[in-house]
Amino acid sequence: MTEKFPAINSTLDPVHLGYLIQQKYGLSNKTKCSIFRLAMNHLYIIHDEEKKFVFRVYTHHWRTKSEIEEELKLLLHLKDENRQVAFPIADKFSDYIQEIEAPEGKRFGVLFSYAKGIKTAKFSSEASFLIGQALARVHQSAEHFELNRISYDSKNLLTDPVEKIKKFFNDGNTEVIFLEKLSEFLSHKFETFDRQQMRYGSVHLDVWFDNLHIDNEKEVTFFDFDFCGNGYLCFDISYFLFQLLATNLNEEEYLTKAKSFLQGYETVTTISNEEKKFLSYACLAVITYYISVQCDRFEFWTNIFLNEDHLKRMVGNLKRWMAYHSIEIE
Repeated sequence: MTEKFPAINSTLDPVHLGYLIQQKYGLSNKTKCSIFRLAMNHLYIIHDEEKKFVFRVYTHHWRTKSEIEEELKLLLHLKDENRQVAFPIADKFSDYIQEIEAPEGKRFGVLFSYAKGIKTAKFSSEASFLIGQALARVHQSAEHFELNRISYDSKNLLTDPVEKIKKFFNDGNTEVIFLEKLSEFLSHKFETFDRQQMRYGSVHLDVWFDNLHIDNEKEVTFFDFDFCGNGYLCFDISYFLFQLLATNLNEEEYLTKAKSFLQGYETVTTISNEEKKFLSYACLAVITYYISVQCDRFEFWTNIFLNEDHLKRMVGNLKRWMAYHSIEIE
């Protein structure tokens, strides 16, 4: 008798997953399920006639059930406060999290509302203004809202990530050496800011065009709070600005959109002077952290791009940001 070979990251059959979702959530027999993206987590699009949803299947050993519960707690809080986010949907038994026995072991799944609009990297300065407003409203509700999840500090964003990166790449790699120096520089820099003047609460940590939809240049909806945790709210502002620069090679266009984004944000709530000084440094730590996540999860998703050339591109974006803001570490 041939034994089943162990797996570390399987792809769930969308047809059978569709049946499961149809039964659990009381959808019609016209429900269809299709694969949308197989990445850090696996995303499926669910169609039930005119209704549309997203079902996220977390990869094995990525998030614990309690971590997912905290993510959903934040989303339900934001929904209750009428913030523009895709929210989790309970099944017929009032459960938000499905437990699925995959070949590699237990995986968790959650059904989310579908964010209205489209995803685009080429949005206008007017849309950038709306993104700023929408994020500020989310932050108003997220400030002081504590999660039983990771707290993003210099150890979690810099010290530990650099050690993971060093294990994945050659220690003598020029980019790795640069990241070590950057980590040390930023760790000291973070200590110089007045934390009492910086808002703290639940952060998204991955706010950029890939995680928001824009509906007719009128409404913005955020989704994918998979990396949410506790931290300074300006992490989200800084990260968005970094990604804006990375996706706008024309710096005049970047400046126009960045100003519009910040103006939109401050029509809702103020960014303190201390936070504004922190903006040019915060994203450098977040990107360092995400490089380490890519290394750490290499075996679990199709990141065939993760090689020394990719690291050079990532570090190149860091250096471009630093040059734009006249940040020197040597």
